[in-house]
Amino acid sequence: MKNWIKIFAKQSIAFLALCTLALLLSCSKDGNPNGLPEANPNDYVRKPSPDVIKILAVGNSFSEDAIESNLYDLAKASGKTVIIGNLYIGGASLALHKTNAERSTPAYDYRKISVDGVKKNMSKTSIEQAIQDEDWDYISFQQVSENSGQLETVQASLPSVFNIAKSKVTNANVKYIYHQTWAYAPTTSHVGFANYGKNQTTMYNAIVNVSQNITPIVPGATIIPAGTAIQNARTSALGESYNVGDGYHLNPLGKYIAACTWFEKIFGQSVVGNTYTAGFSAFEVLVAQNAAHLAVQKPYEVSSMVSYEAQPIPLTDPVLVDFGNATPSPTWNQMTGFTVGSKINLKDTKNVFVGMSLTITERFNNINTNGTTTTTTPLNMPSNVSARNFYGNARGPLFNGIVTPKGVIEVAGLLPNLNYTFSFFGSRDASDNRETLFTLEGANTGSASLNPSSNATQIATVSNIKPNAQGKITISVTAGPNNVSANGWFYLNAAKITSN
Repeated sequence: MKNWIKIFAKQSIAFLALCTLALLLSCSKDGNPNGLPEANPNDYVRKPSPDVIKILAVGNSFSEDAIESNLYDLAKASGKTVIIGNLYIGGASLALHKTNAERSTPAYDYRKISVDGVKKNMSKTSIEQAIQDEDWDYISFQQVSENSGQLETVQASLPSVFNIAKSKVTNANVKYIYHQTWAYAPTTSHVGFANYGKNQTTMYNAIVNVSQNITPIVPGATIIPAGTAIQNARTSALGESYNVGDGYHLNPLGKYIAACTWFEKIFGQSVVGNTYTAGFSAFEVLVAQNAAHLAVQKPYEVSSMVSYEAQPIPLTDPVLVDFGNATPSPTWNQMTGFTVGSKINLKDTKNVFVGMSLTITERFNNINTNGTTTTTTPLNMPSNVSARNFYGNARGPLFNGIVTPKGVIEVAGLLPNLNYTFSFFGSRDASDNRETLFTLEGANTGSASLNPSSNATQIATVSNIKPNAQGKITISVTAGPNNVSANGWFYLNAAKITSN
């Protein structure tokens, strides 16, 4: 009897095992490799974390400018945590994104800033891979800059990019962004500027028109008006101060403005007063944050910021000016434009705007790069400052097709009740006497001269010049009476300004 019971138990266990195997095989035929009942696909969708906002841009260098710098820190300063991703190909258009999305091409440099603020780059990434890397709260699109104001180019490619992205997301509540980029600086040499008659206002208006027509393509899209923010800032006392030398990418201050715009639009919180300043002066931060805030309020029109003027202050620290050098040097203001209308706003050596500006009112001939690289003067110049200069030719023959009898610079924003002292340095590799005369005129006048030929030690100083009633002093630079060069060459490499 006991043997029979043992045989029966073994047969029962075998029978149960066969049934279980059959069930597993049946489930596998239905496409479930785990042999488990089918789950709702939504169970596998990663749920967004309410404590972390995740932002992905399908972009290029303009998204790099806008979100890879400053946005994380602006969010952190306001107590928010973000993950930021940028799918980067330099100069990528929506047409290229469309092709890459359709073919799942791993063509992107995927830059990702994690919750700890550390950025990592992952090459050879596809749009699909990046989209499925996180349960993104926001996904952004943008057009390449030269086509950013051409609606037909956006209409031709954005629908496909949007629909492919929409089919790949892991967050059913993701929101979509259209990044309104900025118009070029008037000085840009970008060939695409010709699409807008080489006119900044025309380009900006065309970009706005595209922004206003995105909703039919991407329903419910959020427009981030970085272009309007930059245009707002251009109306302030800072003028054209937001692009690097190419005239279309943003410099550090421009990047800060763009990031401020993203911050306020994403979080619905005014960026004005955010404690993250990126090291900019109080006046720069004031202009940047308010330019972004005004753009969010009025994304499709320019808000004038002419009232945003740095107020003139006494100089507790000197102002240093580098003429002819586009490469920034710490504590030095870069004056790169030598033609009429070129202007910069001045900071002191503590990076504080002092309310002063320099404007060229009579042009120099051009920029020379043959100054000395080693100096011993009270200006304590780095080599790149002493080596470059504005130069002029006070008399014929023509050089570069012109004669420039003198270069004239207007210094504005001075306090009429103070006296100012100006020290100048000029240098050019030469052996003849090229004496350069510096004459200052305000409420009173003064002058001084030096010979720039192979000069490494001499400066010319004019002291105790009082501004006129409008707070201005003009500086005239020309050939001195002892200048023997046939062209009357004269030079200005650097200047130092103090007040008392």
